[in-house]
Amino acid sequence: MSSTRDIDNLIELMAKLPGLGPRSARRAVLHLIRKRALLLTPLADSLQVVAETARECLNCGNVGTTDICDICTSEKRATGELCVVEDVADLWAMERSGVFRGRYHVLGGTLSALDAIGPEQLRIPRLIDRVTSEGITEVILALNATIDGQTTAHYIADQLAGQVRLTSLAQGVPIGGELDYLDDGTIMAAMSARKDI
Repeated sequence: MSSTRDIDNLIELMAKLPGLGPRSARRAVLHLIRKRALLLTPLADSLQVVAETARECLNCGNVGTTDICDICTSEKRATGELCVVEDVADLWAMERSGVFRGRYHVLGGTLSALDAIGPEQLRIPRLIDRVTSEGITEVILALNATIDGQTTAHYIADQLAGQVRLTSLAQGVPIGGELDYLDDGTIMAAMSARKDI
């Protein structure tokens, strides 16, 4: 039995995180061990708390620690604008920019015939319900500028045509770009110059 089995297991788990390979994970774990009191113990405590309390918002799909997230419960965010994004990382990118003050709807992915992902596998039916039940006046389709993202945007636009003003992000978002990788200024320019679909 190896005396480093638990450490090796931690390195393997860390290597599964986005952006970390085996070498980076090894360096991160060694750093955590060296700074045990300052980093490792608080990190382990935080991971335990998040593992027990994190959940998806039942309304929009954001991640938080309550059934309905702070954005959905805020009366100040009830502007009639609903920003549709693919995943939570995109929502967080939009929030970092500080430009949008309405509410969000996280689809949970994009339509993909190859992967057998249709509207029912995403939160598209819930989106359509929210437009009517929450008095939404504008739906902003802030989907990634990929083929699947644009296909999803067109599908949603067809479903909501005539019910609500539909806009999409404009300049600033490069073709093939993803919101989570854009800087705040680019997101701000794209949000300010959105256009009707």
